[in-house]
Amino acid sequence: MIARQLLAAGTWASMVFLSGASVAHGERETVPVKSTTTQLRIEGELPALGGAIEWINSPPLTPPDLRGKVVLIDFWTYTCINWRRTLPYVRAWSEKYKNRGLVVIGVHTPEFSFEKVLENVHREIPELEIHYPVAVDSDYAIWRAFRNQYWPAFYIADAQGRIRHHQFGEGGYEETERVIQQLLTEAGQLDVPGDLVSLDAKGAEVGANWATLKSPETYLGYEKAESFASLGNTVPDRPRVYTAPPDRLRLNEWALVGEWTIRPEAAALIGATGRIVYRFHARDVNLIMGPSARGTSVGFRVRIDGKPPGGAHGIDVDEQGNGVVSEPRMYQLIRQPAPVADRVFDIEFVGPGVEAFDFTFG
Repeated sequence: MIARQLLAAGTWASMVFLSGASVAHGERETVPVKSTTTQLRIEGELPALGGAIEWINSPPLTPPDLRGKVVLIDFWTYTCINWRRTLPYVRAWSEKYKNRGLVVIGVHTPEFSFEKVLENVHREIPELEIHYPVAVDSDYAIWRAFRNQYWPAFYIADAQGRIRHHQFGEGGYEETERVIQQLLTEAGQLDVPGDLVSLDAKGAEVGANWATLKSPETYLGYEKAESFASLGNTVPDRPRVYTAPPDRLRLNEWALVGEWTIRPEAAALIGATGRIVYRFHARDVNLIMGPSARGTSVGFRVRIDGKPPGGAHGIDVDEQGNGVVSEPRMYQLIRQPAPVADRVFDIEFVGPGVEAFDFTFG
């Protein structure tokens, strides 16, 4: 799976990037810098951003517009939990350094088809408090120009338009900010702060609890679905009544209950009511879902081990587990306090017309 990979420095993907699958052709050289700074490779030239179908929060930015600026390119898609947990840092860096020569550009490259709908992107950007420029890359033109493979991915270019640093996945925040500071200093800025941003993340932006996280991202559409445990065979693209297994679900197995149509990207509820059950081990449970028809809404009720979530409810449900699906996005349904253990998540939809795409955890 290329999407939403969590990669640490020195992993396979980083080595591939530096050894050939780079953002641009040309030799990589080491740039001499002061002894108090880090030697940063030149990884290629910053590609042009002309493939965007629209710009938000800014007119289109061209290479001449960016010359002399340090540029941070942030590849994202609005339902991605891994990107969402990096967003507080990107916001803070943009605000802290925008008057010192840093330009942050978010490149919104969609994963799911509904993320290509401009109305959805326009709705989410203010909700997410994104005020820096966003290039809408629904045709993947910028993604291909960078040869990118990940959400999230940062690429940082110096004032001469040369890529000098990249970060795939969550983490590396201190190193990334130090690179920003170094490149601003190289560009001639004399008042670059030497401290690091201090954050108080809220809601879905709180970092994952990696020590207790034992459940992986799980797609519900048949193109990428794994660990599906409903009885009988899956019938792609046709309505079918599914039931949960009589025995207990194993960890990270999930099942549909009721009449559903499993499509390439999502499971769509056809019956009057329906459920999804998942045995998970994580602090947070998130579900990407939306109404089948624009402008409609569907109520739902969440249970954990058969009971209302109470204090373990996420930001999109109340203590009784009640919520409403009104637009296609990620919904945070569970944030359980310690101790974290294997538990059964159950969501029941009260009415047809909902599509469920992807579980993520934190």
